[in-house]
Amino acid sequence: MSAKNHILSIFALGGLNEIGKNMYAIEYANDILIIDCGNKFPDESLLGIDLIIPDIAYLEENKEKVRALIVTHGHEDHIGGIPFFLKKLNVPVYATRFTLGLIELKLKEHRILRESEMIEINSNSNLKFENLSVSFFKVTHSIPDCLGMVFHTPEGNIVHTGDFKFDLTPENNEHSDIHKMAEIGKEGVLLLLSESTNAERPGLTPSEQMVGEHVEAAFRKAKRKIILSTFASNVSRVQQIVNAAHKTHRKLALLGRSMVNVVAVAMERGYLTVPDGMLIDQQEINEWPPERVAILCTGSQGEPLAALARLSTGNFRGVEILPEDTVVFAAGPIPGNERNVTSIVDNFFELGAKVIYGSGTTSGMHVSGHGYQEDLKLMLTLMKPQYFIPIHGEFRMLNHHRLLAESVGVEQGHTFIIKNGDMVDIEKGIARQTRTIPVGNTYIDGGDVGNVGEYVLRDRKQFAEDGMLIIVLTMSKAEGKLISEPETISRGFMDKDFKAFRRDINQLTMKTLTELQEANRTQWNVIKKQVKRSIQQHVYTQTKKKPMIVPILIEI
Repeated sequence: MSAKNHILSIFALGGLNEIGKNMYAIEYANDILIIDCGNKFPDESLLGIDLIIPDIAYLEENKEKVRALIVTHGHEDHIGGIPFFLKKLNVPVYATRFTLGLIELKLKEHRILRESEMIEINSNSNLKFENLSVSFFKVTHSIPDCLGMVFHTPEGNIVHTGDFKFDLTPENNEHSDIHKMAEIGKEGVLLLLSESTNAERPGLTPSEQMVGEHVEAAFRKAKRKIILSTFASNVSRVQQIVNAAHKTHRKLALLGRSMVNVVAVAMERGYLTVPDGMLIDQQEINEWPPERVAILCTGSQGEPLAALARLSTGNFRGVEILPEDTVVFAAGPIPGNERNVTSIVDNFFELGAKVIYGSGTTSGMHVSGHGYQEDLKLMLTLMKPQYFIPIHGEFRMLNHHRLLAESVGVEQGHTFIIKNGDMVDIEKGIARQTRTIPVGNTYIDGGDVGNVGEYVLRDRKQFAEDGMLIIVLTMSKAEGKLISEPETISRGFMDKDFKAFRRDINQLTMKTLTELQEANRTQWNVIKKQVKRSIQQHVYTQTKKKPMIVPILIEI
């Protein structure tokens, strides 16, 4: 590493003060290395938006420095933005075997797999760049093949944990490499970036083995069909369901595109073992006695178009939920999804099904893949960092993680709770946060990337809340006067009493036009602005609503 007298910078383009769209960066001299590139799903305020991905404007401005994208694991909030990223910055992507399989599915959908450089790594890999090098260590999470990373820099070692928990009896036998973590800590860690999702939850994360026992018990008690929903990426959970189906002599059907795709990748790459003849197609479900069938499907978070929601409303063609069928939610609801999940649970109860749901500790059907407080403290104790940045969490989680760090020996004032775009600069072993780069969200709207701004979202919100009034003005091109009475059209505004209300608006519009003509102000932009203002004031006074007002001029 030949570079001297450069500042080492660490920053996030996503994943700080939020859950989702994780993206972090290490910059030194002529090297920028990117960690993860995820997406997150919009809330109900972002009307029409399909996905939210990181804003990479800073990386585009410095594209000659961007050397690689290195991926910790294959969850959507860590890989979902990769196709959009590679269309702008086609750099090599380094990931483990299973993670590459999931990324390749996305790149095929976007038709950019052939021109993308995919490089397989594992916990023993070492990557060397001009001024930086990277080594890895294995961590346990709720998806196979997860890595933590060590960035070896002239200033010292920077560690990024990825998402992790410490499970001493993992279902897939992928144990956290605690000995290697301890060695990294002995070598010295200048700065640790560690995930904070469960920083508010005391204790240790329960073992995945607990879930396997409860899943098998549910299979043995089920009298008819058993329907389970979980995250498609939780291959350990899928293996538990396969094992339970095998022990109870049931066939297994997969519903939902993501479930089918992930299971195919996991089987192809040796991460999932399914007995020959167990899997059946959707069309075969009704050909078997109900006590011989299990269905594994997507939709555990209440997604309205996913298989589970459609089953709950009787809208999944060829599959009917009947009394004494058993439905199992083998995943806990992500904060914000509780209402949708509860609605689906109610639907299944109305159909007469037995429903097993609730948090993992309540139902025994789910444990988190993210470390609780004792897991986080163990990571901090192993790494013994001089400086600490809690990541991957909302502000309260980051703050709880800061307190945990201080409780195990990180010096007060050496923890940075920062926002996306804030840069932590390290020079001569001293870390400071003094500068920020502009960072926002990039919205995906159908095939449109990044062209939906705040004004469009504001208009959509206004239209959704208060509706729209369209005022059509047919005017003489030669004389600049109205040829006929204005036509006022309501969309999402009001139905009852609108006939009388429309008459008032038309009279107000004609009065406004007359006043403008008398003042010799006949330019279309002036007419549009004044008509819009007059009607907005009148509508708000009468209804306390603010519909979108759209004047349209037809000149004849």
